[in-house]
Amino acid sequence: MRNDKPNLIVDLTFEFALKIIEFTEELESLRKFNLANQLFRSGTAIGAHVREAQNAESKADFIHKLKVAAKEADETLYWLLLCKRSKNYPKPDELLIDIEPVIKVLSKIIGSTKRI
Repeated sequence: MRNDKPNLIVDLTFEFALKIIEFTEELESLRKFNLANQLFRSGTAIGAHVREAQNAESKADFIHKLKVAAKEADETLYWLLLCKRSKNYPKPDELLIDIEPVIKVLSKIIGSTKRI
């Protein structure tokens, strides 16, 4: 059964996904379709996996789903860094700042859940 109480990582990843959608729309308007698609997929998948973890069947399943979310966050960071360093791409400075707490919180939750 789902717990619909406020949840920091669920909220962080949802808000981050909304910002990713906006940024990828900007990329698409500049005809940067390939990178926009990759970034959209990984950037919105973080929150999807976090939401899926909220319905995990076991502690191991919960950890696994959050590890997948962490991998998606790392991939998203990669695409954002490519945008930052590439010529003729909009700079994702705000998103680079926003992904840091997502990665840190995921790491902390995974680590503390393993110790329980």
